[in-house]
Amino acid sequence: MRLATLRRGGGTFVARVEGDVGIEVPGYGDVAHLLRGGGLAEAATADGERHDLTGADLAAVVTTPGKVVCVGLNYRNHILEMGRDLPEYPTLFTKYADALIGPYDDIVLPTESPAVDWEGELAVVVGTPVRRVDEEEAAAAIAGYTVANDITMRDWQYRTTQWFQGKAWEASTPVGPHLVTPDELTAGAELVTRLDGREMQRTPVDDLVFGPAALISYISTIFTLNPGDLVLTGTPGGVGHARKPGVYIEAGQRVTVTIDGVGEVANQAVRA
Repeated sequence: MRLATLRRGGGTFVARVEGDVGIEVPGYGDVAHLLRGGGLAEAATADGERHDLTGADLAAVVTTPGKVVCVGLNYRNHILEMGRDLPEYPTLFTKYADALIGPYDDIVLPTESPAVDWEGELAVVVGTPVRRVDEEEAAAAIAGYTVANDITMRDWQYRTTQWFQGKAWEASTPVGPHLVTPDELTAGAELVTRLDGREMQRTPVDDLVFGPAALISYISTIFTLNPGDLVLTGTPGGVGHARKPGVYIEAGQRVTVTIDGVGEVANQAVRA
């Protein structure tokens, strides 16, 4: 099953995606709201208003997550390109909900940073509350997956040893286009990032050092993860900052991140 959050009249609503048609699931403002209300089963059989999804205005698939937890240095090839050893534990940082934008929204390049980079990522959406769970329980708590681009202001990221200030810029992180339930994520799925059509990243998502269930288990040791919370699992090798010389996103360029079986975010960069 696929779910999307669409914009309408200053608000948002949830639809089940069937081809180019969205079937409205009444009563829910976004997919996070639906998950908190236990509405997955309802969404599977909803028969609300039909919407043509061709050119539809999609919001971030979850607009109201309680937590957005991100993982750094979690693909083997990216760790090696950054000259680091494989980690013993996940590297975690956070964003706020107002960092999220829709899958086709513009990326606004801030005037304060000339070093805006891409990071294509598989994102996990939590479906049930979990605290101190093992990996089996963690896997059962995953509502589904979506695509994210962890847009990063590299100069701000490396101002200090803490990455937060380069990662949590407002309206900087495309997420979507859909939540796909775990059965939709195909074995051997690849993540591909392109800049103006030029391939920059291509890696199977199973190259993760810490997979989705391991991350949910680990993070739930620290605090409760609730329905609608979002976990960005990290980016593979091929980021612009690791290139010699560095390559960064410029105004007018188009950045896409595609994951087999999950979908694609596609965003135009514009100057602030």
